[in-house]
Amino acid sequence: MARPRLRRRDRQATPTGPDAGSAPDASPAQDTPRGTTLTDEADSPTDPSAGSTGGSTGDPSAGSTAADDVPPPPPAVPRRRFLDATPLLLVRAAHPRQAVATALLLSVAAALADRPTRDLGLVLVTVLVGQALLGWHNDLVDRRRDARHGRTDKPVADGRLDPGTAWFAVACAVLLVIPLSLSNGITAGLLYLVSVAIGVLGNYTLRTGLLSWVPWAAAFALYPAFLSFGGWGNHDGGAAPQPAMTVLAALLGIGVHLLTSLWGLVADHEDGWTYLPLRLGMRIGAARLLALTTTYLALVAAGMIITGTLVGLHA
Repeated sequence: MARPRLRRRDRQATPTGPDAGSAPDASPAQDTPRGTTLTDEADSPTDPSAGSTGGSTGDPSAGSTAADDVPPPPPAVPRRRFLDATPLLLVRAAHPRQAVATALLLSVAAALADRPTRDLGLVLVTVLVGQALLGWHNDLVDRRRDARHGRTDKPVADGRLDPGTAWFAVACAVLLVIPLSLSNGITAGLLYLVSVAIGVLGNYTLRTGLLSWVPWAAAFALYPAFLSFGGWGNHDGGAAPQPAMTVLAALLGIGVHLLTSLWGLVADHEDGWTYLPLRLGMRIGAARLLALTTTYLALVAAGMIITGTLVGLHA
């Protein structure tokens, strides 16, 4: 009979039974759950090489090579401060306070000795150049030591002032101080040059021991003779100074040595120095030493004024 055969065809054409979802020829789209999109399928890691196309294909070093081809910007040139100009650094390395104070002191002494105005200017310039020479030489001798202690007030030590430039300044000062000294007279000029030579030797010897005061006393003791024998173009020899003035000048040099050493006592102690200012500072303290040194210098200066007023500079 044909009727049962028609019923079997209807079941195959329209699957309605419980096994309909497991038909072998079912479409893959029917297996995809609702809400699944093509983006989700593309994100699935089915292909190991997926995602390697497009902008990330090719040589992996291509991007870095392109970046390397771009030239780097030029390095920024540090702006030099006005205070780091070479002339100003030379002034700082010349120990300007000590140089100016010494030059003014001798100029005032020359004025009290009734020297003419042009002599006062000559004395001022001569002593100023000689003291600057000693300051530059001292910083050159101590540049490694000052750098080790981190001295920021020493342009030669911290590298802002080239040592060759400082040596050139020393050479120029030597060539300048010789004719300036001799312009005060042969005897006076030679005496001042000897005092400068003593200062140079003092930068090398005796400065670390108990006799550190000797170069200072010897150099300052020659200053009264420089003034008494001196004069503009004075070639007649002049006159010797009062012995009392020579002794007082030597004592003044010792006081100046104590005063200028106070600010370096810590570094000198670390280096094992045993000179006079350090020994006194270890015993009585730096503050008391400063007060005593100031009083000492005032008394010596008063003695020089009194001696000059009573007996004068010349013997």
